[in-house]
Amino acid sequence: MERKKKRLKEARVSVNIRTISRTESVTFPHRGGVGDVSRNIIEKRERPESPNTLEVVCRELTEEHSGMLQGYATLRSQLSERDKKNGRKFGFIPSLPDKQSPMCLLCNKVLGNDAMKPSKLQDHLRRCHPDKTDLKYFQTLKDTFQKRPTLDRMFATTSQRNDDGLRVSYNISLLIAKSGKPHTIGEKLILPAVEEVLKTVLHKPASDIIKRIPLSNNTVERRIDVMSSDIESFLCNYLRTTHFSIQPDESNLPDNAALLLAYVRFIMNQEIYEELLFARTLITDTKGELIFHVLKDYFIEKAIPLSNIISVATDGAPAMVGRYRGFISYLKQNVSGVLAIHCVIHRQHLVAKNLDCINHFT
Repeated sequence: MERKKKRLKEARVSVNIRTISRTESVTFPHRGGVGDVSRNIIEKRERPESPNTLEVVCRELTEEHSGMLQGYATLRSQLSERDKKNGRKFGFIPSLPDKQSPMCLLCNKVLGNDAMKPSKLQDHLRRCHPDKTDLKYFQTLKDTFQKRPTLDRMFATTSQRNDDGLRVSYNISLLIAKSGKPHTIGEKLILPAVEEVLKTVLHKPASDIIKRIPLSNNTVERRIDVMSSDIESFLCNYLRTTHFSIQPDESNLPDNAALLLAYVRFIMNQEIYEELLFARTLITDTKGELIFHVLKDYFIEKAIPLSNIISVATDGAPAMVGRYRGFISYLKQNVSGVLAIHCVIHRQHLVAKNLDCINHFT
């Protein structure tokens, strides 16, 4: 009995030894040296021969797996190309919802994925369309199907046409603004002229094209306001970082309203530019103090520092060149060292009005 118990205990220990993995040192609370034997067995069977063996095995498995994936992708592309050729041969193309399912070009029926076999495609062609067997016919039918008008293409075409009409509207409004003509000329003269050219010269229906070009009085006014606002924003952004000279001038309109204009001259890209900065109405009077405050408020609104003004050109009016209450005196109090220049353009204009053209140009 004692021998049987001893053998049974050793058998249990050997079973426990087999279940332990990746262990270097094991101790057992029994006698007879079984612990040393089990440790030797585990070290020989479970410990790897070198520390990089596991990494090498993983690398080999990864390379083998990637090679299998590449081979599978190549095979799949070849099968897909072969299926496309077979589909075109029998009048089938990949369906739109599922590219793996064939769709008949004649009846628009979508078959299952297992129907990609040439025999099943040919069987469908013989049963449902026995009179259609020409490959060129199916190729033409495929091209027609792919070029058919869809919602995306229709919306894209309509959007492109509207964008073209909007661009033309802006370009014509810019021409109207440059010519100084009234805004109504676009709808009264330009659109009828364009319609006549389309009908007579190009022989195209002009009504649809004319409808996409908005050139009413209010539309032209909005286009000009948007373009002028963009130009003003660009000009003010540039004047914030450069020095320039300014020329203000006030004038009375026929309705006895006083208007203040301000021109700026600056250098950009080694060229001299002269642009209109603003036009503001003088509400109360045309004195130098009010002119300066209108100019200063505009500079504060557009974040343009007054210190960027290096020179100012004005006419000889007392409101401009007055020693104590003129515009230049108020400007020099805020910008020291500004150069004041007298502009004689008014006198030249008055003299040139009465000169003969020949004497003027010679």
